[in-house]
Amino acid sequence: MLTTLAGGQPADQVPLWELEFHLWNRYSRYPIVLGKEFAKLTPGEQEIALDRNAELMVGVALQLGFSAVTAPAWYWETSPGQPAYFWLPDEARMRFLPKLRAAAGDALCVIGHAGGMIMPPANRYVEFAYEMYDEPERVDTWAQETLRTGLEQVKQAQDAGIEVVVAPCDIADNHGVYFTPAQLERFWLPYLVEWSRRVKAMGMYSILHSDGNLTSVLDSLARTDLHAIQAIDPVAGMDLVAVKEQVGSRLCLCGNIDCGLLQFGPAEKIYVSTRDACLAGKPGGGFVLGGSNAIFTEIPREHYEAMLAAWRDYGRYD
Repeated sequence: MLTTLAGGQPADQVPLWELEFHLWNRYSRYPIVLGKEFAKLTPGEQEIALDRNAELMVGVALQLGFSAVTAPAWYWETSPGQPAYFWLPDEARMRFLPKLRAAAGDALCVIGHAGGMIMPPANRYVEFAYEMYDEPERVDTWAQETLRTGLEQVKQAQDAGIEVVVAPCDIADNHGVYFTPAQLERFWLPYLVEWSRRVKAMGMYSILHSDGNLTSVLDSLARTDLHAIQAIDPVAGMDLVAVKEQVGSRLCLCGNIDCGLLQFGPAEKIYVSTRDACLAGKPGGGFVLGGSNAIFTEIPREHYEAMLAAWRDYGRYD
């Protein structure tokens, strides 16, 4: 995984990694304990759950052939009052990082979440658009604070022995980047430049996750110290071959199997899509296979295993 993030070609297989993997209970005898269920436990029960979670995640990741495993993220809502699946309370999340790192040993790369750049709030897009025009200094302050807290998260990850941090930061939709060029240069890009520079200076690797069509900003991303981008969103028209031709070895590409296809199938089409992604992405290295977003609980096990089958058949380097 680390060789590939650095733009190199691994000796044997295309690395397999998921931004978030939610199918733990499909592959384990014991349930993973997260979110509200975890928050209800006593302090002693929470420590036991964290230890078991670490063992469970590493065991499943090795069973499936992952090269890396992502730690749970912070709280966020998929809809009002409905929390995302893969989260832990902040304090517990920090305690979990060294446990996951210890359980993974030398077998897996461990990836933690660390922000650094602002993203348009999903529940107030219109208000945010007005703020950039009417109160740009307020957006400046928010961007500065986001970078500051994000770098604190990077340092916490480093202290826990984490090698890689991923910043979930959607800046585009299916039509293109949300910001105008001037807004991008003021409110977002300088913070990515600084965040990726600081992560690299700490001896760590950085990944940016963004849905949407990033074609117009790929060259700008590749000029930073960022190591990789995740999604290469096929729903937004991102073509793996075209992106690889555009950025060359300047960015590692992670993705890009359509999560909608993984949910609805059929399995034969998933196999073909994964085969094509492996054949397009693996030449010269710099490619990590995975879903275009989280592998959420609604994805059938047999569909995910169709992806794994194609990866085993076509993801090997000769």
